[in-house]
Amino acid sequence: MTYGVIGVGAIASAIVTGLCEEVDDAPEVLLSPRNAETSASLAERFATVDVAADNQAVVDGADVVIVCVRPEDAATVLTELHIPDDRIVLSAVAGVSIEALEPLVAPATEIALVTPLPSVGRRDGITLVHPPNPAARELFDPLGGTIELADAEDYEAFSATTATIAAYFRYLGTIADWLTSREIPASEAMKYVAAAFASLAEPTRGAASFEGLAREFATPGGYNEQFLSELEESGTYEQVRVSLDRMFERSRGTGA
Repeated sequence: MTYGVIGVGAIASAIVTGLCEEVDDAPEVLLSPRNAETSASLAERFATVDVAADNQAVVDGADVVIVCVRPEDAATVLTELHIPDDRIVLSAVAGVSIEALEPLVAPATEIALVTPLPSVGRRDGITLVHPPNPAARELFDPLGGTIELADAEDYEAFSATTATIAAYFRYLGTIADWLTSREIPASEAMKYVAAAFASLAEPTRGAASFEGLAREFATPGGYNEQFLSELEESGTYEQVRVSLDRMFERSRGTGA
């Protein structure tokens, strides 16, 4: 299988890294020259990765075309291409439905939406796929696994949750900034906060619920219980639900 990648940003780089880094039988990958510096760097790192002359050359040389361009660029980029009907198109373009993609990639008809996480670069990221697609499963299962969703609204609901990533990092940054405000070196603050939250990933594996973990860590009368209660009383978690509703409506094209 030869993969062609159109739009080589952070997610595309993670996909290529997961496919090729320290892999004996890495697949052939063709990259668009759209982000020349990133594409050249990946081609230099991995023997099976090449930079194509243009986007059409990516399509011509690939079995599976992975589209990773920005949503506002998708129509312009794709309408300039001829994608034959024997190509498989996997779109990682946020907020662009299969119905919107169909006229842009015709005559190709096999299309799936995918939402890879940055951790696919470490082969530890779950990727959403809609609708179920064998080529997408073959690509992303070795990169951490897939969740295949037949229902479009289920896919949009899962996809909406990825909007929380930047807020998560801001949350960690706020904690670290509080430490630095007390004259603790920024490097030590970040190192500690990063390590503390990284260590919390392990308890989630196999846990029955996040609520159960919250109760486990919120010792009655302890600091965790007080901090949790104060955030609950301030409406923080209710705002998370409200904002997720908005992201879901936006993904469906019915909200701003």
